[in-house]
Amino acid sequence: MVGATEEVELNRLENQVDNGGGGGWEYLCLVRKLKVRRSDKVLKHGLSILNDSKKRSKLGGEEWTLYEQVAIAAMDCQRTDIAMDCVKVLQKKFPESLRVGRLEGMLVEAKGSYEDADNIYEGLLEDNPLDQVIHKRRIAMSKAQGNISEAITRLNKYLEIFMADHDAWRELAEIYVSLQMYKQAAFCYEELILCQPTVPLYHLAYADVLYTIGGLENLQNAKKYYASTIDLTGGKNTRALYGICLSSSAIGQLTKGCNKEEKEGTELQSLAATALEKDYKKRSSNKLPLLTATLKNLKL
Repeated sequence: MVGATEEVELNRLENQVDNGGGGGWEYLCLVRKLKVRRSDKVLKHGLSILNDSKKRSKLGGEEWTLYEQVAIAAMDCQRTDIAMDCVKVLQKKFPESLRVGRLEGMLVEAKGSYEDADNIYEGLLEDNPLDQVIHKRRIAMSKAQGNISEAITRLNKYLEIFMADHDAWRELAEIYVSLQMYKQAAFCYEELILCQPTVPLYHLAYADVLYTIGGLENLQNAKKYYASTIDLTGGKNTRALYGICLSSSAIGQLTKGCNKEEKEGTELQSLAATALEKDYKKRSSNKLPLLTATLKNLKL
């Protein structure tokens, strides 16, 4: 994630380069460092350096990095002709490079020849089965073709090797949720919480999934994770506060007549409802009557 200071510097450099003030190479380096995608700018300013022999010669070994950067930007901009020229230069310089092989596969993929691209990636994985970039490209390619079942299979195989990849677990969880495969999604969020227990987003998503699955035990656990989300965010997560109210109401319906269950949840319900009312008064007072009616329907 790009910080505010870094974004200001990036925009300043971009504006400077766009207006002919120089600093093109510094801008391209910063784009690469921050891993942002400003492909049209990279293509424009990268080509201006590559097409100028004097500027290109000053880069030394970084020249090849720029060819790679421009090739990827060209693919993003659907300029496969420029990307092909860059890849050919790199192939000539590094004929046995796996990194250049990845670019070749990406170029074939950009042209829409998914089967041929997959064959290239598969061959590269035989030489280096731990290449994360290629595994991810194959997953992305399956999703691009709408083959979600294949994407799930490839994500699961990927996570067998790279179990600590939080982004992959989250992507798999979101796919499962979109397919209403909530138990599988819950497992993914459990892994994320184990790896990063202080990230409130994972607690909230897990609570949502448990609430959706339903049943007394899942609702009770959902309530606990909504509560942990509130704790991790300093009481400022409106969705989690609603979650407390909704799960409490659902638990109340399932445990009606059980005084112990009713007493245990009363205080937290009341605190969540009060926090919601205070938040609405401060930020959206015109919607406070709607909130009051909603809470009343939930019998809070």
